[in-house]
Amino acid sequence: MTSGNRTAREDPTTRVGLLSRAAEYAATVAIDLDVADLEWAISERARRRAGCCRYDPDSGEITVVLTWDAYREFGWDEFVGTIRHELVHAWEFQRFGESGHGDRFYRKADEIDAPRHCRSFTDGRIELVCTAADCDWRPERHRASRPVREPDAGYQCGECGGEYVVRHRASGRTWRTAEGYERARESLGDDW
Repeated sequence: MTSGNRTAREDPTTRVGLLSRAAEYAATVAIDLDVADLEWAISERARRRAGCCRYDPDSGEITVVLTWDAYREFGWDEFVGTIRHELVHAWEFQRFGESGHGDRFYRKADEIDAPRHCRSFTDGRIELVCTAADCDWRPERHRASRPVREPDAGYQCGECGGEYVVRHRASGRTWRTAEGYERARESLGDDW
């Protein structure tokens, strides 16, 4: 099957195939980056991010880490956006020794049509729910961060500044205090 003058390829079906295809694809992206110097790795643990870029300032080594489950959820056609996004981070690391999601990142991302943010590929197991009747703030969380474990430690709704409850999505269990979190965690056990 061909598209224009390029031959369409099947989507990678293995982790090694994904890394190989990602490195090949990266070499075709119009970014001033020494792609041959990049290391490529797969993450099996990530639950939220589709990829990341790690930099070792001592050695200068840059590793693009791609999440296998995100690739399987998105498919190749969407996942190339994640690759381009991580290439912008790699470019910043190679050029400036640091990277973030600031103006410089956004300008370069726009140049190579990289998404500014990569969407999550799984739903969070926990959500923070504002208790104000006219506020629909409900950010998801994948891990038990401090606002999840200790919602009574001065945290508030990110939209209206009101109080919130923490809700474990699968069980519907909610809590507003550190003690409530401990009770929920204990009662849910392996279902956490």
